[in-house]
Amino acid sequence: MLLAYVSSLSLEDADAQLLALVVAIRAARGGIGNITGQDLRSLRLADAEAAVTAVGALGWQGQERLLGDDLVTPVAVRVPDLADRPERRLPFGKVMRSRVSGWASRTVSAKPVKKTSTAARLAALYLAAHWPVDEYATLPRNMPEGCRAAVPELLAKGFVLELESDRYLLGESVRHLSGMRPLPVIAPRPLEEVRPQSWDEWKAGVSVALRRHVAAVEGCPECALSTARVSEAFMRKAVPAQFDEKVRAACAAWEVRYPEQGPVAAEFAAAFRVAHGHGPSVKQLCKGLGWGKMSRDLRIFVVRRLIADGWLTNTDPVPWTLRPGRAAQAASAAPAAGRSR
Repeated sequence: MLLAYVSSLSLEDADAQLLALVVAIRAARGGIGNITGQDLRSLRLADAEAAVTAVGALGWQGQERLLGDDLVTPVAVRVPDLADRPERRLPFGKVMRSRVSGWASRTVSAKPVKKTSTAARLAALYLAAHWPVDEYATLPRNMPEGCRAAVPELLAKGFVLELESDRYLLGESVRHLSGMRPLPVIAPRPLEEVRPQSWDEWKAGVSVALRRHVAAVEGCPECALSTARVSEAFMRKAVPAQFDEKVRAACAAWEVRYPEQGPVAAEFAAAFRVAHGHGPSVKQLCKGLGWGKMSRDLRIFVVRRLIADGWLTNTDPVPWTLRPGRAAQAASAAPAAGRSR
């Protein structure tokens, strides 16, 4: 439905169409979608300013603030079609909206399409959304012409395995992105292996403050994490991390590529806590700041360096507790003190 809605808009350029789709997904429930400058940057549009202008010509409001220097503060973009006409909104809750948003992000950043044109990445969304697992599908009729012309690009990159006339088959590495993929059937474990309420038992044995934090993470509509994912993170036994010279060398290269990231990381953590009610995980922080592909060890090492430098702090080993550290607090307090004089 959202793809059909974007196809119906008076937008000719793929950059504007992809931006409109991302905003429409986030505005699908109430007509207002929150998006950050970092989100816009992660779309890798050829001309972001032109895309923002084109969306504004539709009557959408607020998106011009995405072009400023602030990359982390959410910008509320109002979509009049959805805000003023409730019948056009999609009938799903916050969790489902978050899952659709996550699916779109994973699809346009999938390895085979990561370095393709905007039209090809948008086409990937249309093809994945309409593809039934292990079967041929017909190119969607509502797919924009620019996307249709970019399908051979997806074939060359392996996102599409076979293309014959208007019929296609997705590549094996991206079939998990199928929008028509059936839910997996999970076989139950033998009764003797099941420990009922082990997660509830764990929560019952912790402090009230920690239980509140767990509830914030488990019930966060933006993250939409499964209970299994949350419980595993909190109940995991902390193991001291060991970093070899390869990780240290990778961190040195990262610092050259992304200098002076302390203040940016602190700002992101603060904005994330406001939007989610809890801090980001290490992975959410690194991905949210667009630091590129990083191994798990490198992510942990980089964040520990930021913590050591005072830009971040956390309640180790409790997950999702990253927040601005003393250096960030001192930096924000200094201008205020200057103004008071």
